[in-house]
Amino acid sequence: MNPRHQLGILGGGQLGRMLGLAAAPLGLTCSFYEPSGSDCPAALLGPVMGDQEHSDEAVHAFLASADVFTYEFENIDIRLVERIAQHKPVYPGLESLRLTQNRLYEKSLFAELDIPTASWLAVNSRAELEAAMNTLGLPLVLKTTTQGYDGKGQFILRVPEDVTDAWQHLGANGPLIAEQFITFRREMSIIAVRDLQGHTATYPLTENVHLKGILSHSLTPAPEVSVAIEQTAVRYMDSLLTRLNHVGVLTLELFETDNGLLANEMAPRVHNSGHWSIEGALCSQFENHIRAVLGLPLGSTRCPRPTAMINLIGQPPERADILGLSGAHLHLYGKSPRPGRKLGHITLSADSHVELKQRMLDIAPYLPNPMALSA
Repeated sequence: MNPRHQLGILGGGQLGRMLGLAAAPLGLTCSFYEPSGSDCPAALLGPVMGDQEHSDEAVHAFLASADVFTYEFENIDIRLVERIAQHKPVYPGLESLRLTQNRLYEKSLFAELDIPTASWLAVNSRAELEAAMNTLGLPLVLKTTTQGYDGKGQFILRVPEDVTDAWQHLGANGPLIAEQFITFRREMSIIAVRDLQGHTATYPLTENVHLKGILSHSLTPAPEVSVAIEQTAVRYMDSLLTRLNHVGVLTLELFETDNGLLANEMAPRVHNSGHWSIEGALCSQFENHIRAVLGLPLGSTRCPRPTAMINLIGQPPERADILGLSGAHLHLYGKSPRPGRKLGHITLSADSHVELKQRMLDIAPYLPNPMALSA
């Protein structure tokens, strides 16, 4: 099969931007479908098109702009993706997108593959929420089944009286899911990529630290991971890639508990917890995603040195402050500052986790969210 050379990306945010940046050195061109049309981080890397109504004119223009298509985010109109898939290849496929758009479908898939999760129940009424509280106990996490990310669409019930507030907060958002609250040692993620021929490559487990529901920073390889835990995570990932016939990057978020790993959520795309791979891996998640969907050989996922990724949230730092620090790599997305918004990230590498932690503490005074680095 001849490799394709033009890639259409649904979404023009920072993930689309970084996919475009990874495509350029390979001599590949990208186009972007971004209905919002404004504040588009990918705008400098290729033509941006699309409208809120997904008009025939906009969709046909996007179809004509590329040979193969992918997406940067799963919370997109699946009907638009179906329209594109009727004419040209879309990777990852519709099954991966459909199942990851809905937490109930996702949890059912985990159960099918014997991937353990927190106990959960579907909730469609206040009465069902009260029944879930009685069955699963407190604390209890109530979530929307769709459109949830960065801590959005969630409510933690800690006492019975929280039922009223929880239902007022989320009850109008359609079907919900109630999950047993998990006491975990840490949060981790595993990222892998699968190509058109079924070959796979897996990145090391990453430890993730969140602040107010948003990823603050990641450490790769996750320190002090046992061989058994690593093998379990890889087994979960392999089963998901195979079951979905997935092409491209897939991310699985995990809780490490006293009883082993529990799956939290998955994402059929490049992921915030994999940004470290731009400087920290021999081939980044972005380049490997492009290689996979365009029929090119996969690159090495090896991480030669411990690497950290630090999100820049709400306000960017001064460029000179970061660039004046040895070994710091600054990535700004070109987005307007706003509380809780991811504006960029920094990567750091070191010869050991101890040295890496010290470098993170050295950089903390220059960051908008320094307290999380002490976690």
